[in-house]
Amino acid sequence: MSAQGIDLTNQFLIAMPGMADERFAGSVVYLCEHSPKGALGLVVNKTVDLTLGRLFEKIELPLASSELAGQPVYFGGPVQPERGFVLHDRLPADGPGYASSLDVPNGLAMTTSKDVLEALSGGAGPRRVLVALGYSGWSAGQLEEEIGRNSWLTVAADPAVIFDAPIELRYQRALALLGVDVRMLSQEAGHA
Repeated sequence: MSAQGIDLTNQFLIAMPGMADERFAGSVVYLCEHSPKGALGLVVNKTVDLTLGRLFEKIELPLASSELAGQPVYFGGPVQPERGFVLHDRLPADGPGYASSLDVPNGLAMTTSKDVLEALSGGAGPRRVLVALGYSGWSAGQLEEEIGRNSWLTVAADPAVIFDAPIELRYQRALALLGVDVRMLSQEAGHA
């Protein structure tokens, strides 16, 4: 639980129009972890100018799957942009597991160790993956403060938005989970 008694793990953070931080304008962030110490998430609707095929070339791993090779690499967030983060389907309990993996509710996991990429290179590994450079992080109480300032909407995450929706529609699909149309949002925050 966070400092305020809420746990936003496995939630989408949806940036409100008028987001002050340009890096997060129009973003959908999947929260992998939220605790009293802070929060960690990955932006799931912004890419960098790199495909998985090119990334695997750079780390000197073959990637036989042309479907995977054509997938984009994502901008996970501004923290540690040189480091890779892989959001993927959790492996079965009797599966091989990865050296550095965080299980997230809803059947997902986030792995930072190279062994998940090696498994993908060899044609194994998780069925659905989102590979990101960098992550989005908040210190204790920071995310709750930003939500209180109307910077973010939150909603329970749906893996279909992450893995199945076209990138350009993920913001709208995340809003739709709340029953909100993007045209209904105002850039001005209102307080009663």
